[in-house]
Amino acid sequence: MTESNRTKSQNRRNCCISHEFVDAASINPDKIAVIHASGWAARIEPEPESLEPFDPPSRTSSPVYDGDKCFTFAEVSSSIDSLTSRLRRILNVTGHNDPYLIRPRFQGYSLRPYVYIPKVLALYMPPSVEYIISVFSALRCGEAFLPLDPSWPRERVLSIIASSNVALVIACGSSFDRFGSKPLERSHWLVGSVVCPMLFFSMSERLSAETGGSSFVWPCNIERQRNFCYLMYTSGSTGKPKGVCGTEQGLLNRFLWMQKLYPIVGEQQLAFKTSVGFIDHLQEFLGAILNSRPLVIPPFTLLKENMLSIIDFLEAYSISRLVAVPTMIRAILPSLQYRGHNKLQSCLKLVVLSGEPFPVSLWDSLHNLLPETCFLNLYGSTEVSGDCTYFDCSELPTLLKTEMIGTVPIGKPISNCKIVLFGDEDKPCEGDICVGGICLSQGYQHSSIESQGYVKLHNNNSLCNHITNDCGSQLYYRTGDYGRKLSSGDLIFTGRRDRTVKLNGQRMALEEIETTLELNPDVSEAVVLLNRDQTELASLEAYLVLNMKTKSDDGIIYAIKNWMREKLPPVMIPNHFVLVESLPSTSSGKVDYEALSRLKGPRTHAEDMTRTNGSNSLLQTIKKAICDALLVKEVSEDDDFFAIGGDSLAAAHLSHSLGIDMRLIYQFRSPSKLLIHLSEKERKLTEDMQHITTLKLDHKRESQSGNEFVSRTIPLHSAVISDPTPLSEKNVSTKRLKTDSEQFSSERVEEKKTWDLGFSQIQCAFSRCNKVHYPNSCSNEEGDQENWSVEFPRNDMVSMQELWKVHMESCVDASPLVVLKHSETYVFIGSHSRKFNCIDAKSGSICWETVLEGRIEGSAMVVGDFSQVVVGCYKGKLYFLDFSTGSLCWTFQAGGEIKCQPVVDTSSQLIWCGSHDHILYALDYRSQRCVYKLQCGGSIFASPIIAEGHSSLYVASTSGRVIAVSIEDSPFHTLWVLELEAPIFGSLSISPTGQSVICCLVNGQVVAVSPFGTIIWKYMTGGPIFAGPCMSHVLPSQMLVCCRNGRVYSLEPESGCLVWEYDIGDPITASAYIDENLHFESHQLLASDRLVSVCSSTGRVHVLRVRPNIGIDSHEPKVGEIARLDLQADIFSSPVMIGGRIFIGCRDDYVHCLSLESCR
Repeated sequence: MTESNRTKSQNRRNCCISHEFVDAASINPDKIAVIHASGWAARIEPEPESLEPFDPPSRTSSPVYDGDKCFTFAEVSSSIDSLTSRLRRILNVTGHNDPYLIRPRFQGYSLRPYVYIPKVLALYMPPSVEYIISVFSALRCGEAFLPLDPSWPRERVLSIIASSNVALVIACGSSFDRFGSKPLERSHWLVGSVVCPMLFFSMSERLSAETGGSSFVWPCNIERQRNFCYLMYTSGSTGKPKGVCGTEQGLLNRFLWMQKLYPIVGEQQLAFKTSVGFIDHLQEFLGAILNSRPLVIPPFTLLKENMLSIIDFLEAYSISRLVAVPTMIRAILPSLQYRGHNKLQSCLKLVVLSGEPFPVSLWDSLHNLLPETCFLNLYGSTEVSGDCTYFDCSELPTLLKTEMIGTVPIGKPISNCKIVLFGDEDKPCEGDICVGGICLSQGYQHSSIESQGYVKLHNNNSLCNHITNDCGSQLYYRTGDYGRKLSSGDLIFTGRRDRTVKLNGQRMALEEIETTLELNPDVSEAVVLLNRDQTELASLEAYLVLNMKTKSDDGIIYAIKNWMREKLPPVMIPNHFVLVESLPSTSSGKVDYEALSRLKGPRTHAEDMTRTNGSNSLLQTIKKAICDALLVKEVSEDDDFFAIGGDSLAAAHLSHSLGIDMRLIYQFRSPSKLLIHLSEKERKLTEDMQHITTLKLDHKRESQSGNEFVSRTIPLHSAVISDPTPLSEKNVSTKRLKTDSEQFSSERVEEKKTWDLGFSQIQCAFSRCNKVHYPNSCSNEEGDQENWSVEFPRNDMVSMQELWKVHMESCVDASPLVVLKHSETYVFIGSHSRKFNCIDAKSGSICWETVLEGRIEGSAMVVGDFSQVVVGCYKGKLYFLDFSTGSLCWTFQAGGEIKCQPVVDTSSQLIWCGSHDHILYALDYRSQRCVYKLQCGGSIFASPIIAEGHSSLYVASTSGRVIAVSIEDSPFHTLWVLELEAPIFGSLSISPTGQSVICCLVNGQVVAVSPFGTIIWKYMTGGPIFAGPCMSHVLPSQMLVCCRNGRVYSLEPESGCLVWEYDIGDPITASAYIDENLHFESHQLLASDRLVSVCSSTGRVHVLRVRPNIGIDSHEPKVGEIARLDLQADIFSSPVMIGGRIFIGCRDDYVHCLSLESCR
């Protein structure tokens, strides 16, 4: 800033926001002012370079990412001048030549000439650089701006425009949000719906627009000042939203107070993440721009889809200040607690909580997590410029020593604000909170200042009844909140005196919701209450009396909810509806709200009314699909999908069954909420439901004709063991060599000798999907495995029994890792109890065990030289444990839970592992460091696969994205990215020829992808797939895919043609396993019949006999079941089958070893 400019700035003494901006922008014009985080959001863009910030040329050192859209202060200032000039011409009726101006088609409208009340300019746009420029331009013109959130229902937008006497609508979509929002076009519905002109404005198109606004008179120099500079709507107790006329002095005072008490020190970055419908958003962007600090705008669509992404956003841009409501903080707290977030601890300097009561317990959790962060609790409303009191939580520990309080105080007034407790004279420290001072708004549009909530008070806090303004009284806003003054002088919020509530930080009058409901032709009377459950989560509940002519059994609640979505924002739509014959009343004839609240027991009326008769009911279809996904018999309309056992796998299954985006299940967690959302596409859903019916959601399927033929031709030879005899347990106190297993004693020694045959000559590891791993220098020789195989006589019958089982104290969903080393065989597996065990595979004795920090769902892996075992847990840690002792060698902390089985690259001695944080990590376990990270666009459940011949690695994520990475030389780099149609949970595989990567999708597709990223073939199964394909050299022309519909599909790996399919009768979530070391004897010129282990989700272990020599024209079946055993608990673990022994985890809290034997 030049010396003359600095002198002018000092002389102005904070006269207006426009001059504050000019001063801030002139300090360093080339500095970045606004960053649209579209590059970060495209973490989806998997290039490793995009993970590291870079400095754009000729700008400042603000960390941005490749793909971000950045705007300097000079560019923003120039755009403000340009838009101000255009607005002045338009508002003075000279802007008819502006190509981006659309005149109304309605007759009789004309722009008024200059008036003392400012013209209202409606800004229909999301948080964006265009919005910021539009706000500053409206202020620079001397007019007032009205924020309109594009997410609001149409009727609300049009109603507010009509009631506000809007002179001009400035419209813009988000030009830089790649996640759903698009720039507005002239065909937008708003164009033909308003009676005022519209101006379309986009920085993506108008970066080099004309300038020339500097010649206008500054608003602060005009003798007759505007009486308000912005108009914001709040919920009204009259049933209509009220427009609050806010002042520039109030906004500026709030900014200057924060700047003085909590100045921004150093080069910090701030965030603009609050919707434009909330008053708090103004200080979010003013605090950054007027302090010459970069402002980062996240992609709002992404934040709405995944609230937890706000954590990644804050860390990625080192955001130093966060404004949030306690509800949001409470929602992300668990993720913050278990993920650690050391970077957040260092960068987040200040957190402002406002909008609703701030529980002391929540502060305690936050303080323990972020001890160096300052927490402020602000109190206020739109009528008082957003905030009027503050409490610094650093004073809370001292205060709690003398005060018994459950919520954080709202504190003391900010500068130039005055707080009065208006109430009984005998209780001077309690009363209605009244706010006065410079923060006060000019009242409500179209209402006198004293008509609604504004009162005059004398110095003794008594009401003033004088009409004149020279009586010494002062104007206050009566908030309707009750408060109490503590001994420290701080105020604490104690409740409301009316029926205005706050939900998720948004103030709303219950009367407005009730009035809207009573506009529905089917509703006679309506009452809405705010209820809180035992966890303090709030929800709205509506009690309805229907008109006499309205039937209560035709899905009326479904229709009313859908109707309300066009009238009110989503947060104001009740969560629950109860139909009553009449509303209870008090003796005075008023509604008895207390009696109504007691009716909230079982909502049988609401549930019955949302159900329609017949099997085609949409609600019943949703509930049926949820039952299938969770394997339960019944769910209620309001059950939270994740609270009753749902997880990401079940959500993927449900989304497939209903044909919807999986993200909707996270947004609309109950059947009733999902019903409301889907109702907007009723016609499409009708078609979808017909399709869903054909999918036969009941997994207890009837036998198909092909399987009936199989059953007749090859009868079940085994004796099915459905209830094994329980055996005694032996407990030893030591961690080493402890036996905690149940064993069958009959013929154990004989079986052990048979299974030991030839194993001592081999050193390798077996894991799910027939993946076999050898030490660093060894190769996978097919002949080696044939040398230690077991052969059954061709016509023998086979039975299956349990040899041993080890108690793991909780569910065992992980698949076993079986390792042959030093003439011994070990099983490595973990459980939800956090216990990870090394078990002697022959006897079931525990060699060693260790307890990790989080539950274990992923399979383990060995490092290249078999010296360590690697396993991940839900706390996001990857553990490297000594193979022989289980002692800890090293841990690596990822950013999210780890369900992915690690993969070892023996050539480079790296371990590759994905995480829920969307990142694939390459870890050098010898130097104990991470050498590479790759953003994959979704959570990584599927293990990556390494194609050694191509020196490539392939990885897939739940976004449906497949990425190929060249790992031949460092630095590694991305070869190609392929977007598939559905999430991928199953591990990837390479075809026997190495010419394709096999991917199994949740939507039931099996896709083969070439090494160059092109699709070779696709095959559609009949249901979701959650596990990877199974391929083995002993069945080189077959690839086995297990499907949730209960079928096993055999496909030709190179062509995708179906070889056979078999229905086991129950859903399957895990992979199959082909026994490469046990076969039936055959002619030396023919391939041997092979055994395949398949486990159903319902707990049954099936052994199939596959006959590769059966020709196409043969009447003999190619596959049939020869043995079955029921473990009587769910199975999500994939089996490993070696030489007739099957190792499998189960949700009965055991890992089991089963054995096949010939019945001679």
